[in-house]
Amino acid sequence: MKIAFLGTGLMGSGFVRRLLSQGHTVHVWNRSPASAKALEAHGVKAFAASADAVAGVERVHLSLADDASVEAVLEPLTEVIPASCWIIDHTTTTPSATGERARRWAGRGRVYLHAPVFMGPVNAAEGTGVMLLSGDPDQCARVLPELERMTGKVVQLGPQPERAAAFKLFGNLAFLGMSALAGDIVRLADATGVDPQDAARMFEQFNPGQFFPARFAKVAEGPFEPASFTVSMARKDVRLMVDEAAEHGCPLVVMPTVAAQYDAAIARGESAMDSSAAFRHVPVGSAVPSKKA
Repeated sequence: MKIAFLGTGLMGSGFVRRLLSQGHTVHVWNRSPASAKALEAHGVKAFAASADAVAGVERVHLSLADDASVEAVLEPLTEVIPASCWIIDHTTTTPSATGERARRWAGRGRVYLHAPVFMGPVNAAEGTGVMLLSGDPDQCARVLPELERMTGKVVQLGPQPERAAAFKLFGNLAFLGMSALAGDIVRLADATGVDPQDAARMFEQFNPGQFFPARFAKVAEGPFEPASFTVSMARKDVRLMVDEAAEHGCPLVVMPTVAAQYDAAIARGESAMDSSAAFRHVPVGSAVPSKKA
């Protein structure tokens, strides 16, 4: 198959090498030409103009920065991309813009599918990791075998074109949130005179991640009574963390925001409810039930 790959940064370059290993002819283009040109040593043809890169291809893949970059690259190609060519976008983008983009290209008689990934450059080159996919079921079924050859696992998320974008953000929120929490643990370790490496080793024996699915379900759906660990006791523990770190000149970053959520729950009269109640989502326009009444 003749494929154009637009965006040859670290991820894109890994994907290009994977496609080449499967025998595809690959055209590449990148806004900064050097990374595209470097791939010619692997057997691709680099183009200075994106319109030339997509001429006569059967599929266009993208791995760019965000919605704005996808729009900036794709829109000028509206009349250039062949009608029979499918567009597969691996960029991390917002669900709302992704859904609108898919519908716009469908109105032009083109197939646009969003397939963001949980993987790094090495995974992209080796065909390992996880790829998400959503959109028209028949279209997804047709391209699925090829996408499965690009990655270790493809997770299909339904017919709504924006769902893969949403799930990609869910996953990244978890990854980035863990890094933020790790930062507070390092600060607290410093405040208490514990080597951060010693603190890290504790998590080889105690893995909070194994409890995440149950915690997530509790926050999402409850029930919040009876409590296994109350809001008031959780707030006390957070106070100990924040105060100890501040006393030693290592103020925490994440946990003060957590404390504010517990304070709001206490103000609603929820001290005896499960600690997860402080973080439950209330739909826009609804009021959080108050236990004071």
